[in-house]
Amino acid sequence: MLMASVVIADDHPMMRSALRQLLEAQSGIQRVAEAASGTETLEHLRGGGWQLVILDINMPDRSGIDILRQIQAQYPEVRVLVLSAHSERQYATNVLKAGAMGFVSKESPTSELLSAVRTVLDGRRYVSAALAELLVTQLDRNTDQPLHATLSEREFQILCKIAAGRAISEIARELSLSAKTVSTYRARILEKMHFSTNADLTSYALRNDLIQ
Repeated sequence: MLMASVVIADDHPMMRSALRQLLEAQSGIQRVAEAASGTETLEHLRGGGWQLVILDINMPDRSGIDILRQIQAQYPEVRVLVLSAHSERQYATNVLKAGAMGFVSKESPTSELLSAVRTVLDGRRYVSAALAELLVTQLDRNTDQPLHATLSEREFQILCKIAAGRAISEIARELSLSAKTVSTYRARILEKMHFSTNADLTSYALRNDLIQ
């Protein structure tokens, strides 16, 4: 954690302020910046010199998965720790597939968050006890796990967009894919999850708190 620089990406001012105070009190943190949107997050990173982004999965201008993928593509040296109000069961495995170095629930104690920050800045993945149990449990195919756990990272990303009511053409433009490719992903998602329509996906996403 020697002289680390951290960007806090969260759309809630009180959460950002609390995290900033917590991090600035740590001897190994040199610089802390705040971002209230995906756009602001990427603007900070363009300036260079950042080691870690603490990223909320729900951002106002684009999804956390989208931001994570963009950081991975443009700033591969920057590590991302996802901090979310969602439980490990809902999002953790998917954000790890997308390249996050760790996942921490906002309900976790401060000590766990600081442990996660130290671990990720040291170049190691952070897996909480709850997430470790979930990952082990998912190795058992007979376990009752959420349907979206069977999706690839890209499929999960597109599931969330479709469930939120985004049109195929809009999704294609955002992800720099062809509409045909997005439609193929949609068909694959429906098949894997045993659904028939976009309404089924939206209903499932709402029940499982994948969209707000």
